[in-house]
Amino acid sequence: MRKAIWMAMVFGAGFVVGNLVQPAASLRAQSNQRVFELRTYTAPEGKLGALNARFRDHTRRIFDKHNMTSIGYWTPQDAPDSQNTLIYILSHPSREAAKANWAAFQADPEWQKVSAESQKDGRIVSKVVSVFMDATDYSAIK
Repeated sequence: MRKAIWMAMVFGAGFVVGNLVQPAASLRAQSNQRVFELRTYTAPEGKLGALNARFRDHTRRIFDKHNMTSIGYWTPQDAPDSQNTLIYILSHPSREAAKANWAAFQADPEWQKVSAESQKDGRIVSKVVSVFMDATDYSAIK
């Protein structure tokens, strides 16, 4: 009986703490502080060069136009990812701004034209993964 009471107390305490912490985490994720977005693009076989060209020649400039700050762009060193992966980080004034920035970017007639032209011989992106991040208090970038 004592073990059951002990377990109920531990469970109850965990439930209370979890409910106190979760809303705080949700609020932080939706706060109006600068956020970083890590994006990983996978290109179909043989299309990474075309994807890099689109970013180099057009996408970065169009990002700038829509308040999307480019932090950096990378390709992995090791195969097989080195053959088909582009990784980059953007900065947005807030999570809400990121949503608005992406909507404006997608609606931009110049972007729509560039996107269509770059895919005339087939899609150059087969998968996109996006992760929003907050800089830690000890990060060199905030």
